[in-house]
Amino acid sequence: MTHHLPEIGPLQRRGIPAGIYSVCSSHHMVLETALQQASFENNHLLVESTCNQVNQFGGYTGMTPSDFVTHVRNIAVKTSCPNEYLLIGGDHLGPYPWRHENAETAMGKAKKLVSDCVSAGYDKIHLDCGMPLGDDTGDPNRISPELSARRTVSLCRIAENARSDDQKKQGFPLYVIGAEAPTPGGSLKDNATVVITKPEEISEFMDTCRRLFQGSGLENAWQRVVGVVVQPGIDFGADSIVRYDPHPAEKLSRFHQQLPDRMTFEVHATDFQKETALSEMVKHHFALLKCGPVLTFAFREAVFALSHIEDELSRGRKSVTPSDIIAIIDREMTGSRKHWESHTQDNIHERIYRLYGFTDRVRYYWEYPAVNNAFKKLMQNLTLPIPLPLISQYLPEAFHEIVEKNSPATPLFLIRHRILQALNPYLNACRNNF
Repeated sequence: MTHHLPEIGPLQRRGIPAGIYSVCSSHHMVLETALQQASFENNHLLVESTCNQVNQFGGYTGMTPSDFVTHVRNIAVKTSCPNEYLLIGGDHLGPYPWRHENAETAMGKAKKLVSDCVSAGYDKIHLDCGMPLGDDTGDPNRISPELSARRTVSLCRIAENARSDDQKKQGFPLYVIGAEAPTPGGSLKDNATVVITKPEEISEFMDTCRRLFQGSGLENAWQRVVGVVVQPGIDFGADSIVRYDPHPAEKLSRFHQQLPDRMTFEVHATDFQKETALSEMVKHHFALLKCGPVLTFAFREAVFALSHIEDELSRGRKSVTPSDIIAIIDREMTGSRKHWESHTQDNIHERIYRLYGFTDRVRYYWEYPAVNNAFKKLMQNLTLPIPLPLISQYLPEAFHEIVEKNSPATPLFLIRHRILQALNPYLNACRNNF
């Protein structure tokens, strides 16, 4: 397929602030909104699944890589998004979900994950082998660039062999390497200082990767490495956001000029950054912007607002049974703590951080049967026109859109509008300069 991704690095080094954003989400309404907007804007769109969301065991979405590709492609058809606008990728593909197991077992599962993703039709692969595994010795928080690079090469070899003959006619995968990324889903705790990637560390890792790629007969694959993950000093947690500050990241930004021809910087955890900051990041060569929780956070905000509207409309009407969706989500989260406990501060505000935190742990629960049924009930209860004053009260940005453009005051419009408000900063920061 034709895609602008390999052009971004060369354009950046010519002084053209080209950039692209990646939607790391499997949520159908987030994807519908993003794909529909890409079609409307004639924009190329990256859609990626993480190793936790989607893997050979189903991940937390219950989807395998093949399921995810079908899911995304079906939504693309539904939203009339041309196939050539869409690139599907895998984020943090490596041993992360199995990092507590011994290296042989964890890497075996990582190889299966990468193979399944490539054979399913993923076109962009982030190879992430930066974390220590269960029986690694030494520093418990990091491994050497040499070991990380060797594991990266071993996964790349699997990926190169996973394409079918028909797929090879369409091209081979593009790769992103490096592990200078926050934990998937946001990792900031207690306003901790975020350490900016040192150019010399990136240089050492890339030199090691280049040597091992070439020594393993993967020279062609090395030419398709389009990005390296760096940390320019941003992150977010349940109750905190570290904003982009260009000055501390200036040295890292200048190092972009020394990257190989097709490479640029990929940045994770850009969620909740201001539009001006995202634009600055693209201008400063942090050109591949990954987002995800900010979009499902927006979906959650809209649903909770609609729940409050539902409460007002059903007040005193015995014929209407409220969905109680917020209470049901809270109940399901309390009963199944695995998706939020390690991401939520243990204090008097635990419930607030669990339900409303920026890390958006609610996103793991939308497909729980009780929550899904409550959402359907909420939509049913709001089939009648929603009074404008209630929209003004709970979703004021959508209110102005409805009044000024005569847009429909339906629940689906209100939800998609809120998601689009979260997506627009990325759209504006990455207006194509191709």
